[in-house]
Amino acid sequence: MPLGTLDRTAPPLFNQGPSALSKLIFFSALALFLMVADARLHIVQPIRLAIGAVLYPVQWLALKPVQLVAAGGRYLEDLQLAQDQEAAARKALALQSERASQADTLAQENARLRSLLELRQTTQTPGRAAEVLYDAADPYTRKLVIDQGLANGIAPGSPVIDEHGVLGQVTQVQPFSSEITLVIDRDLAIPVQNVRTGARSVAFGDASAHGGGLELRFMQANSDVQEGDVLTTSGVDGVYPPGLPVAKIDRIERRADSAFARIHCQPLAHVSAARYVLVLAPSGSQAVPKPTPPNTPSAVAAKKKADKADAKADAKAEAKASKKTDKKEAAPR
Repeated sequence: MPLGTLDRTAPPLFNQGPSALSKLIFFSALALFLMVADARLHIVQPIRLAIGAVLYPVQWLALKPVQLVAAGGRYLEDLQLAQDQEAAARKALALQSERASQADTLAQENARLRSLLELRQTTQTPGRAAEVLYDAADPYTRKLVIDQGLANGIAPGSPVIDEHGVLGQVTQVQPFSSEITLVIDRDLAIPVQNVRTGARSVAFGDASAHGGGLELRFMQANSDVQEGDVLTTSGVDGVYPPGLPVAKIDRIERRADSAFARIHCQPLAHVSAARYVLVLAPSGSQAVPKPTPPNTPSAVAAKKKADKADAKADAKAEAKASKKTDKKEAAPR
């Protein structure tokens, strides 16, 4: 075969084309261009939407087994939780039934004893439900604002409670809202009574104690108090009805260099998470006669009546004095 007829070109398998560095530079520039163009002009958005629409069924099918397994696990967990809650609810219901029967028995015995001793019957303190709107704007106080005011019959000084205990006291009343000072505010003090011992004391707000609490001040270092004692309102102030739960003693500090103990209490009410509250009427809210203005007819009549009574008293005193003098003159010398 003649040499001129031989094909000296490389077969297609050995064609290298552009170098690897050239390909890297080209595709890097293309990727950078596409990213900038997509960020600025959104030219790849239709392609992305089309690919997403095509791949959605595949993604849905791929996620179904995972979702089924997760749903099965949640179902089993919820079933176990529901069974536990049902058992706890049945136990609590049985306990509440027992307590209710005991409370009925105690109420009947109390009524018989009061009728036997001719004591007055205790009455339920009237109250009004309210909703907490927001916290007060002053960051240095612990106060709440509720949606009830003068138009709803709220009076200043009314005690406020929630489902767990005493929350605070109404300190400012507006026409359609009221401000409540919480029991953990440093300006509020509540007369309390230890349920275990019956000892009375005063609980002061202590906002700096572990995020908010109360403190029993001026208690002797050897006083009979223990951690876990429950404090209720004593009712001696004429504001809070007696027997409302206030706080529980959680820490007692007795020091040798001080004659008084530091007793910290944790409020039973949810002072930081209250939503709905009950505003009670003050226990000493009996009507107090107001002073009558001096120029009203009733005041004039009352003054005349008082003058007549004074004149009668003076006349009686003069008559007694004259009788005594007559007796002395008639006596033999």
